[in-house]
Amino acid sequence: MKSTVAVVGASQVRDKFGNKCVRAFASKGYEVYPVHPKEKEVEGFKCYASISDVPGQVDVISVYLPPPVGLKELDAIARKGAKKVYFNPGTESPEIMAKAKTLKIEAIFACSIVAIGLSPSMFP
Repeated sequence: MKSTVAVVGASQVRDKFGNKCVRAFASKGYEVYPVHPKEKEVEGFKCYASISDVPGQVDVISVYLPPPVGLKELDAIARKGAKKVYFNPGTESPEIMAKAKTLKIEAIFACSIVAIGLSPSMFP
């Protein structure tokens, strides 16, 4: 069975990291679930309005949201029960770090693309 990833803050704009992440995880064989409230599709994958709308459990969640928005999404992210939740550079804040700990989220404050052995520069 394929590993799954939800990219929260996915983007149709190819030079944004929320798009590069979708392509990077897809290239590694993951089943990708882009999450964005206004998009229907990202890179050919059906887009979900919220993390709560993604079917079933996911193995990894990669977050590309500004800290105030990410903070509001943490409860829904926690309910998804992912093994790993990446807060990519620019998404972290002391409030997110504290609430993630309180919610027992396995939070990783690092680039998820690099964590799977790739470089964002590989996805122009």
